[in-house]
Amino acid sequence: MAQEEALKILLVDDEPLARERLRTLLADIALQLPSEVVGEADNGLAALELLRRQPVDVVLADIRMPAMDGIELAGHLGALESPPAVIFVTAYDNYAVQAFDLNAVDYLLKPVRTQRLLTALQKVRGQPPVDPALLAGLGRELRGGGRSHLSCHERGRLLLVPVGEVLYFKADLKYVTARTQEREFLLDETLTHLETEFAERFIRLHRAVLVAKTALAGFEKAADDDAEAYGWALLRGVPERLPVSRRQWAAARQVAGG
Repeated sequence: MAQEEALKILLVDDEPLARERLRTLLADIALQLPSEVVGEADNGLAALELLRRQPVDVVLADIRMPAMDGIELAGHLGALESPPAVIFVTAYDNYAVQAFDLNAVDYLLKPVRTQRLLTALQKVRGQPPVDPALLAGLGRELRGGGRSHLSCHERGRLLLVPVGEVLYFKADLKYVTARTQEREFLLDETLTHLETEFAERFIRLHRAVLVAKTALAGFEKAADDDAEAYGWALLRGVPERLPVSRRQWAAARQVAGG
């Protein structure tokens, strides 16, 4: 491989010593496979911020990290215009590692060995994209819940929406709107998938609406001639009212304690 074709690599691990070991190993295999470490990050959020400024060929990502783990990071990478290949790094030789292997997603076990790193990097070019469905399932099992952030494409940029700040999701044609106190975001998601992934946090009010349980402030019965809803949900912090169907009325009021 010519020097100008050196792989551009981003190291993502919350342990500085682990990142330093990878740097050392990359230097050891430089003659067989030239590479350039263009950045380091200690969690997935920091990695995505770096990738907005500096595209890379491959991300070496730890699986378990604070703020955003490697599984969720990989899911967001797939939304980039030119997604890098992902090689997972883990200290856990368990079902997740086996699943990655079966689905052609490479992994390295800590402590990383020189030859294993070389073999993984040699498979990077032409690597198929990571399967988002597999990542979503594994992520829920590893962290005991859904994603911490959702991806939003806006004017050529990738924005991250913290799930904890979302007051409600509302479906409209092919998009779903996520509303925070500050603004709305258009997501390429389905309401059904969001309801399944975040069942502990959100409740369905209507065929087109999910609301955060903690955002509910009260309810109003709709007028008899109101064809849009059986009732309306009032929210904390924003003036909008959300429609509640007859079918969901009792369950929603029970969740809100009213």
